[in-house]
Amino acid sequence: MTWLIVHNPAAGRRGDVSARLERALADTGIDHTMAVSEHVGHVAELVAAAVANGITRFASVGGDGTAHLVLNAMLADEWAAPPTLAIIPAGSGSDFIRTFALPRTLEGGVGVLAGDDRYRCDVGLISGGFGRRYFLNAVNFGVVAAAAARAERLPRPLGGLRYTTAFWLSLAGFRPAPVEVVVGKRTLAGPGLNVVVANGQFFGGGLNIAPQASVMDGVFDVEVFAGPRRNAFAVMPRVIRGLHLRHRAVSIGRGAAITVQVPHHWPVEADGESIGTGPAQVQVVPGAIDFKI
Repeated sequence: MTWLIVHNPAAGRRGDVSARLERALADTGIDHTMAVSEHVGHVAELVAAAVANGITRFASVGGDGTAHLVLNAMLADEWAAPPTLAIIPAGSGSDFIRTFALPRTLEGGVGVLAGDDRYRCDVGLISGGFGRRYFLNAVNFGVVAAAAARAERLPRPLGGLRYTTAFWLSLAGFRPAPVEVVVGKRTLAGPGLNVVVANGQFFGGGLNIAPQASVMDGVFDVEVFAGPRRNAFAVMPRVIRGLHLRHRAVSIGRGAAITVQVPHHWPVEADGESIGTGPAQVQVVPGAIDFKI
């Protein structure tokens, strides 16, 4: 069956990505149609046209942000059976594939397209004043969302270090505020700096934010990081290795439907993409896609 390869030339690393992609596809002989996006809205147009032509398998070439756009374009349609998504890493993030320990090179990502191995995955749906968005990996409210927006303005040669640099720069001017997160029968409340709702395990260039998360268990891992800001100096080194869950500044929960009350000016990001501000509801969409592994 044919793959629609959605290539975002603006994502992450620049240089010879297009040429390498063409060589790798030719070497593997993958049956595909190439679609190069010219702008954000173009991804939805390319995917919609492919769906109309009967395509059910989509490969995103870029980082987590490009995969986010492809996912939302895919799920704009109703499917009798879950469509298939693959990620060919060519962005500065590409954190979702870390959960599966997949190859982190472009050529390795193309190689994954061969064969029939797929993994049924939940996705998330976040709704707020900004509308509705599906997400694959995680959503953040607060300082991490502010850092994601700042990272986009930092020099690309920094690569994955853009996220770490952006976090510490954003933390300096970010004040804790009251948050209330309802997860099932549990409420996590207090002065917070960030709320994360995770489907996958990693984000921010390899931070192991949700080490116990599973993409097929029908629930999200929820974490609230409490203020004051100085807590971050103890918590963040632990996040790198996934050892932060027992820290007193981190409250955790699990659930399929989450209500997140945060200040209306707080930024919100999904899969590294800034999507708006303020409170939101988050819910699991069970088994929405097959992920190519």
